[in-house]
This record gives sequence, structure tokens and C-alpha cells, in this order.
Amino acid sequence: MKKTGLLMFILLFAAAALHADCDNPRDDFDDLYCLNKIYIQADKDLNAAYGKLKEKLDDEGKQILKKSQNEWIKMRNSRCSYKDERGFFVNLKCATDITIDRTKFLDDRYRECISAGCLKSRLK
Repeated sequence: MKKTGLLMFILLFAAAALHADCDNPRDDFDDLYCLNKIYIQADKDLNAAYGKLKEKLDDEGKQILKKSQNEWIKMRNSRCSYKDERGFFVNLKCATDITIDRTKFLDDRYRECISAGCLKSRLK
């Protein structure tokens, strides 16, 4: 029964996605579908920026970056999601905005690395 309900939700979400017009969403499911697409791209961009910066760092810089990224993930999760007796909730707008900001931060650090050298103190 549980699998049937999940399959039904996936099919309904997929059907809504076929008709989603992100400029003129019809309902909350269209909004969710469109915002999810934006978040997925923001997350891809973040991962690319992280990988690009990591390639420029020495071992100590990589450790600092990894610690900084893990702290950022905790902050993002605490600001943009919560659990209660009804379930787990994520504010995708919040997560998207914070992810885009983090990508800009990583891009700035990359720019520093290729111009002035990697400044480990600015990786935090």
C-alpha cells in the first residue's frame, strides 16, 4: 500500500510537470516543480564551483574548504528545513538562494586563487 501511494504521487507529479508553465504556475505543485528545477541547477553549479576550487588548493587548503563546506551545509539545513510530527519540510526558495550565494563565494575564492594565490584564511 505504501509503495502504491508513492507511485501514485510520482505519477501525479510527473503529470503536473508535463503541463507546468513556470511563468504562470497553476498551483502549488507547479510552483514546487519549477523551484525544484532551479534548485537542482543551483546545486549542480555549487558542486562544479567546489570541485574547480578544490583543484587549486594544497592539502591544507582542501581540508579547510571541506570543513567550511560541511559547516555551510549544516547552516543551510538549519535555516531552510525542519522536521516535526507531520514530516520533513524544506523551504526550496531558501535553499536555492543560500546555495547560489555559496556558489558565488566559492567562485570568488577561485578567482583569488588564479590571480593573487589561494588565501586559506578566506576559505572559511
